[in-house]
Amino acid sequence: MKLLIIEDETAAAQNLRSILKSVTPEAEIVDTIDTVVDSIEWFENNPMPDLVFMDIHLSDGESFKIFDRVNITCPVIFTTAYDQYALKAFEVNSIDYLLKPINEQVVRRAVDKWRNLTGTAKSEYSSRVDTMVRQHASYRNSFLVRFRDKLIPVSPEDIAYCYTSEEKVFAFGYNGERYPMEYTLEALQGMLSPVDFYRANRQFIIAREAVADISVWFGSRLSVNLKLETPEKIIVSKARVPEFKQWLINSTK
Repeated sequence: MKLLIIEDETAAAQNLRSILKSVTPEAEIVDTIDTVVDSIEWFENNPMPDLVFMDIHLSDGESFKIFDRVNITCPVIFTTAYDQYALKAFEVNSIDYLLKPINEQVVRRAVDKWRNLTGTAKSEYSSRVDTMVRQHASYRNSFLVRFRDKLIPVSPEDIAYCYTSEEKVFAFGYNGERYPMEYTLEALQGMLSPVDFYRANRQFIIAREAVADISVWFGSRLSVNLKLETPEKIIVSKARVPEFKQWLINSTK
């Protein structure tokens, strides 16, 4: 059995290698790679391994980009620092993932599941990985918006929050600019990755990177304070507080 590790954190990679040697002493770890670019090159020049352990967030981007260039035909077990709420798409598609910090128990369970797959099931499993990646790729990489007398591209990474008022929707950049959007807030919610953006209430979608801190508000609600001014307070209802906290406390590393 040949295993490939794609992980950009040295300590995490060493920990996984050590656990795999204990769980699967008969397996050969053919390589450990730490970037999207090097992963693509490796797959283009080497035989397909039997199983890949792949970190979702690498130093040069999301590992999903690897699938844009390479047809990976073996099962992939993703590793991540995000929790189950942020990874509900993975659960729907029956994709295995390991939540960091990784321990021997979860690795053993994942490997045992892989070992119990038949040849046909392994092929179907790989297909589900590809489907999940394609669905993830459906999130928008850019929006074309009106700015003064021009149309300019705006990346989701540049958006701090989206806000709706009087049936108009605007995206606000970290640079303080306001961009009119041609979509409803509901439509934007489906276009923005739920890992990076959260629908706080009927008026706001907020970016994780824009959150400065949180205040406890009346009625066990939360008031979210961003790193830039907002037209009104961003209030998270009591019912959604646990969900919001789960989303917020996660980090890429």
